[in-house]
Amino acid sequence: MNRAFSRKKDKTWMHTPEALSKHYIPYNAKFLGSTEVEQPKGTEVVRDAVRKLKFARHIKKSEGQKIPKVELQISIYGVKILEPKTKEVQHNCQLHRISFCADDKTDKRIFTFICKDSESNKHLCYVFDSEKCAEEITLTIGQAFDLAYRKFLESGGKDVETRKQIAGLQKRIQDLETENMELKNKVQDLENQLRITQVSTSPAGSVTPKSPSTDIFDMIPFSPISHQSSIPTRNGTQPPPVPSRSTEIKRDLFGAEPFDPFNCGAGDFPPDIQSKLDEMQEGFKMGLTLEGTVFCLDPVDSRC
Repeated sequence: MNRAFSRKKDKTWMHTPEALSKHYIPYNAKFLGSTEVEQPKGTEVVRDAVRKLKFARHIKKSEGQKIPKVELQISIYGVKILEPKTKEVQHNCQLHRISFCADDKTDKRIFTFICKDSESNKHLCYVFDSEKCAEEITLTIGQAFDLAYRKFLESGGKDVETRKQIAGLQKRIQDLETENMELKNKVQDLENQLRITQVSTSPAGSVTPKSPSTDIFDMIPFSPISHQSSIPTRNGTQPPPVPSRSTEIKRDLFGAEPFDPFNCGAGDFPPDIQSKLDEMQEGFKMGLTLEGTVFCLDPVDSRC
């Protein structure tokens, strides 16, 4: 699909864009848990996960354990699952990692979504009991995904390659600055060696008159038409040979290839920036599917 999400045409969004962009929408729910699933989408996938977690909760409930309560905070930055009193974040599901979201058409309390774990890259199915507002929460997640996708396109999704080039340019500039500093240090070392040589070869108390054709460092000014043979020797030694210039690749006065902002390979930008942009692009491209389905298939499933 070309759209970032799919949903039924009769569904309408529940909140203003500002509520999800600048703030978050809170919901209280009971957290049945999460379990690994094989696929990122599918009604049968979440149905099996719901049945599995419901069965596990029945066993724990028979042992006297209560279903933990959580607070959901939904915004364009993701779905946070928090402990209601301490506000400690238990799970933080980024929207581009959520691929499927569904609510129970018969039992208005149960809803679930599939999210790709950021550490293990496994698909996890989260299941909740939400006091008859499952459909509203599902639509809120869908609206947040839609707004996040649009924001991604507006702020950088369409310019992912441009952002990569910018990162490459920054790295290239940093490399050139480092190379430039190394060359400056080499020039300074050569100047110091030249001064030491002049002092050691000059008679004590004498001052060597400077030729009007030399600069303040007693070096012959550079001339593009000058040839090595025309440079006079000093103390019987020839100056170091001038490195030959390649006719194929032009170089600057420091010997480095000229910087070309339109010739940055894939290895020029930091891999962490590339991987994050690629991950978001891939996640939004997969899209989010919203569905209303039936999870309670038998009397055992009628209550948690």
